[in-house]
Parts: sequence; structure tokens; C-alpha cells
Amino acid sequence: MKDLFYAIEDFFVNVAFAPYDMFRALELENWFAANGVNWFFMIVGMLTFIYWMLQLKSFSSNNEEDKSITSHSYL
Repeated sequence: MKDLFYAIEDFFVNVAFAPYDMFRALELENWFAANGVNWFFMIVGMLTFIYWMLQLKSFSSNNEEDKSITSHSYL
């Protein structure tokens, strides 16, 4: 049973988290390159937010949204 936990530890330390070790070493040389993944996700998030807001605006301007006021039966 003890070997199972050591195998799990070995997998995560040497395989799964290896890219993070590379980024940690790269950070000493170039901070912007080491955080490139974060910049990528921030740009993708910003673009999807802008797309979502434009879609909401187009549905609102075409009066396709159901704006009828309804409440739950328990109110």
C-alpha cells in the first residue's frame, strides 16, 4: 500500500508538474515569457466576454428576449 502512495507522488512530482518546473526556471530569465500562459488565458477570456456582450446587445436590440415579468408560484 505504501508503494502506491509513492507511485502517486512520483507521478505528480516528476510527470504532471514538470511544465511548472520549466516555467519556474524560465521566470528567472524572462518574467513575461514565464507568464505567457496566463496572458493567453486573459486574452481568451476578454475576447469571449466581448463576444458574449455583443450577442446580448444584438438579442436586446432585436427584441428577441422575453422580458415578461413572472414570479414563482410560492410568491
